[in-house]
Amino acid sequence: MQHQLNLHDEAKRCLLCQDAPCSKVCKNGDPARAIRAIRFENGDLAFRWLRNTTEEELQLAEKECIHYDLPIRIAEIGRMVKKQQIEQTDSVADSKPANEAKLPSLEITFCGIKCENPFFLASSAVCTNYEMIARAFDMGWAGVFYKTICLQEIKEVSPRFDAVSKPFIGFRNMEQLSEHPVKEDFAILKRLKEDYPNKVVIASIMGQTEKDWIDLARMAEEAGVDGVELNFSCPQMRLAGMGSDVGQNSELVAVYTSLVKKSVNIAVISKMTPNITHITSPAIGAYFAGADAISAINTIKSVTMSQGAEVSGKRTISGFSGRAIKPIALRHILEMAQSNILKNIELSGIGGIQTWRDALEFIQLGCNNVQVCTSVMQYGYRIIDDMILGLQNYMLKRGVNNLQELVGEEVKTFVTPHNLDRDTFIMPKINREKCIGCGRCYNSCQDGGHQAISFEPSDREPHIIGTKCVGCHLCLLVCPTGAIETSNRIAKKPLAAK
Repeated sequence: MQHQLNLHDEAKRCLLCQDAPCSKVCKNGDPARAIRAIRFENGDLAFRWLRNTTEEELQLAEKECIHYDLPIRIAEIGRMVKKQQIEQTDSVADSKPANEAKLPSLEITFCGIKCENPFFLASSAVCTNYEMIARAFDMGWAGVFYKTICLQEIKEVSPRFDAVSKPFIGFRNMEQLSEHPVKEDFAILKRLKEDYPNKVVIASIMGQTEKDWIDLARMAEEAGVDGVELNFSCPQMRLAGMGSDVGQNSELVAVYTSLVKKSVNIAVISKMTPNITHITSPAIGAYFAGADAISAINTIKSVTMSQGAEVSGKRTISGFSGRAIKPIALRHILEMAQSNILKNIELSGIGGIQTWRDALEFIQLGCNNVQVCTSVMQYGYRIIDDMILGLQNYMLKRGVNNLQELVGEEVKTFVTPHNLDRDTFIMPKINREKCIGCGRCYNSCQDGGHQAISFEPSDREPHIIGTKCVGCHLCLLVCPTGAIETSNRIAKKPLAAK
């Protein structure tokens, strides 16, 4: 049976080449940009870059594809994208998709500061000098939390990065703080704010003593920045009394936040560590000390065992980031958003944000902006294009004109476990057109589920056993072709009397 190409899976194979040869040979389109849109969850926008391409151009683009095994099936992607567009309109020639209509503004305020969109660079290796940040601003990023500045000498190790899988779902780093002299860092921030007055520039700072915190905050204010982020969260500082050592102590968080708040007239954002059982405790300390906002989370303490994690034959515990930590970050954001004490403080979300949809999830749980790091390190500043377009297109489809309307809208859908519906379930169903008979669902259900799928090698067709199925949906998650779908929610049958 011939099965339809999965656009997103095929797009994930793309190397996202710089100055992509496939697009250079196309005079009437940009296949690389279309594939990137599909890759970053903007598949319904891909048509705009393929509308005028000919079959011959797409075939030629496929021949030019840089690859390590098989070229991306560019011609087939183009045909599928155009076919999908025709199904929505009368013809490719006459169609103008709704997603090319006037898109809504992403303008939002954070700590009273006007932001052109909610997308910021996180304090990290992605924003360590003027040239980098200026380039990011020119490409559409709304602001930056500059890499953390301290008064201590910083010496980094080599190598300092390691990853889990490629493209990495998890990223371990040993980065500490800015290695520049303090005066140089604040000169960079001053120049950025002068050259980009409509962008938001926030200095991340970290002190070791009360005087350090006050001095750094005042230097930041003198540089003309919009605010200071107090880094109470770095998990790999070599000096005691800094980073997550402070963030795990609610009293110290409150003391240092209060000192800074009393010393400057700019916004003060306290950055929380996830390396703690209850993130609300230090966050409440920061709130009562006068913080204007809370940012969370920083990296999670972790260990990787590959050779890339060795520094002269030694290893250490260090920070873990990347898309793998997003569910943990969302949990911490949700706990703060659900707190009655913290309900009036603004949140800045960090952790595993790669696409506009990731960012949306943080916004829907209460964040007025999001900070991005690992995804930029992997794909570059260019991902801002898909983040902006994707979020705008989502708002357009929902009829939302003001981004603020989305902030916190999903918090109310979260309840405690004992309040979840336990009287109904959703039974899966198998789409025979998509099923390829691999038997993955059978194996998983037999050994990790409820033995509710039968499978005969003679016909290679799995069947749901309704009397055994409990609606756990493990089969749906392991199916490689999306052949297992859902039915309506139905009531559970009452248990037989014992």
